[in-house]
Amino acid sequence: MSTPEAAGTAHPQAKPGAVTFVCVARSGQVPDGYVRRFYADSLELCVARSQGKAYATSNYCTHLDCLLSSGKLVDDGIGCSCHGSVFDLETGEPVCPPATEPIKTFPVREEDGQIYVGVTPEDIATGGPRRRKPVK
Repeated sequence: MSTPEAAGTAHPQAKPGAVTFVCVARSGQVPDGYVRRFYADSLELCVARSQGKAYATSNYCTHLDCLLSSGKLVDDGIGCSCHGSVFDLETGEPVCPPATEPIKTFPVREEDGQIYVGVTPEDIATGGPRRRKPVK
């Protein structure tokens, strides 16, 4: 298993596909029932806490790229604030339309009052899942 890295920074020599757990927040920054935006290097994440457990997903809805960190937790998962899509926090699968494509989920560990998210070098390099790439 990978060792936790410094806040928000992935290990620069990580092998392709290797998961590195990156500290993205203090546990207290994500109270139960809340959703927040954090970064692992350049990867934008949505971090939520439901029933005491922390979850991390990509931060963009697969319907129209709205920020999931602007949404709210609902009974079935995380709800997008734009058009009401809901995604399962464990699997990323859409459970309520209009979204039909899943969001990416990331493994999470909490240790010593810190939230660590498991990311790969590929996640960091691509900036994570997002339908529309920024115009250069």
